[in-house]
Amino acid sequence: MTGLKQRAAAIARSLDTYYRDQERTERMDQLNASFVTKGGLAFDIGAHVGDRTASFLRLGASVVALEPQPSVFRALKLIHGRANNVVLLCQAVGAETGEITMHLNTANPTVSTASHDLIATASSDENWQGQVWDSQIEVPVTTLDQLITQHGEPDFVKIDVEGHELDVLLGLSAPIPALSFEFTTIQRDVALACIERLKQLGRYEFNVSLGEDHHLRHTTWISPLALRDEIDRLPSSVNSGDVYARRLI
Repeated sequence: MTGLKQRAAAIARSLDTYYRDQERTERMDQLNASFVTKGGLAFDIGAHVGDRTASFLRLGASVVALEPQPSVFRALKLIHGRANNVVLLCQAVGAETGEITMHLNTANPTVSTASHDLIATASSDENWQGQVWDSQIEVPVTTLDQLITQHGEPDFVKIDVEGHELDVLLGLSAPIPALSFEFTTIQRDVALACIERLKQLGRYEFNVSLGEDHHLRHTTWISPLALRDEIDRLPSSVNSGDVYARRLI
């Protein structure tokens, strides 16, 4: 299979995975409705093919969605480019503006990454066997601070950037109302560092959703310390999930 055909097939699989499961879509909308309401603003950092963007739009919010992979961005633009209340940017988000190297996994673009550490760690983990980062490109980088200056403070920021989450949060200088960031059990240290970063920014309480559950595990939100303990105890088989944080007034 040629590189072009491989990329097209991979994007088609993503579209099938993220758009055809109606039960997953309903769970996602129900969860996102806890953070985003009609007339609100959401940032989708690492939008991929835009299933979270679609959810925010269904809830009546405006969306700023960023996806740095040009081939995936084209799919994102085809799906959401005609919406009036969405801004689509082919950029990464990091600690400072400039450029960064993206390591592309053309067979599985959902795990393309700007994190050298993720690639190194994944190479020795059985849950990641067969993943190959076979190409790299330079992409422009903005920051959350710059996005806020340009588009306003968001009600919610979703961050899914394959091991680059801490860098995204380092580009934020003030607390925001709510956010989520993906974590993996092969890089628990990144998740713990993200928790510490949020503690530096302000007072937050936390919750967790595992895999593609789109369901919060705790009826009562938990402290940073309790979250650290939970992440440490999770079995490796969990593989990934999302930490949710909301600001305490």
